[in-house]
Amino acid sequence: MKALVLSGGKGTRLRPVTYSLAKQLVPVANRPILFYVLDNIIQAGITDIGIVISPETGEDIKRAVEMYRTRDARFTFILQEAPLGLAHAVKISRDFIVDEPFVMYLGDNLIGSGIGNFKEKFLYENPDALILVKEVEDATQFGVVEFDQEGKVMRLVEKPKFPPSNFALVGVYFFSPAIFEAVEKLTPSWRGEYEITEAVQELINSGKKVIAEYLESWWLDTGKKDDILEANRVVLDEWIKRRIEGRVDESSVISGRVSIAKGAIVENSEIRGPVVIGSGATVRNSFIGPYTSIGDFSHVEDSEIQFSVVLDGVEILGVKGIDSSIIGKRARVVGDGKNRIKLFIGDDAVVEF
Repeated sequence: MKALVLSGGKGTRLRPVTYSLAKQLVPVANRPILFYVLDNIIQAGITDIGIVISPETGEDIKRAVEMYRTRDARFTFILQEAPLGLAHAVKISRDFIVDEPFVMYLGDNLIGSGIGNFKEKFLYENPDALILVKEVEDATQFGVVEFDQEGKVMRLVEKPKFPPSNFALVGVYFFSPAIFEAVEKLTPSWRGEYEITEAVQELINSGKKVIAEYLESWWLDTGKKDDILEANRVVLDEWIKRRIEGRVDESSVISGRVSIAKGAIVENSEIRGPVVIGSGATVRNSFIGPYTSIGDFSHVEDSEIQFSVVLDGVEILGVKGIDSSIIGKRARVVGDGKNRIKLFIGDDAVVEF
């Protein structure tokens, strides 16, 4: 079995951060989202991985994968010249997949479990598609699955105004090579894209076997600011362990699950986990509250910050209350020591108040 990871798109809902960073590379607990996706695939025993990239961010994805690269997997990059939809990404990957079954995994999706059990069920039952579903409150933002009275997959609809159910498609799909015939029959939707929901519907219409599995664990589609903050919270809460490898002076207080990387320095500060502080970062006379990740070589001084994602090389000085914020690489935030603030700023931004 092979894997196809979709890492294209422009990430418009995450701007300004994604003006200079691929959405799949936005960090959660100081690791790119894409790395968690690759972890899940490789841990399921799938080692031949194709990565669909776009012209705008493809080189960034390649460099990141080179940093991640492991002898346990082989990577092939597939260029999608234009954002024409998930089914189009499948279509242009046919030479890579050839005649093997494969898992298609959206590179900006995080799930709280592995995919090995779904892989085994797919191989055992041998359907033409196994789709993962999760019940959500607002299904209008997702592909939606409708079941018949016996619980069989009957219909799929992409982002419906009036959803036939609350069961959304999770961004992990298992396919047989029959999906390529279905994709060839598609025409662009009203969005100008070749929809994967329509491709799966074509399998159903032609009598192919399509089954659904319910995802018991959490699932996060990290397409917006609040999604990133929630992903950061969940990953820090569930996966981070206490590890102090940097230098912490005697006047500092470290409580809870806090990870401080080698080369980091904490002086006269309180760190209350779960928190991750990256390599080469400096925290002085400050409070770092729960659910915060501080990127490599960032500097926080005379400040308080919590529930936030701070990327690499950021400087925060005299800000007594940053909350629920995302701060891009090398940004500089200077406060008056009084005001509390929420930020969503991109790389190299400067905020002074």
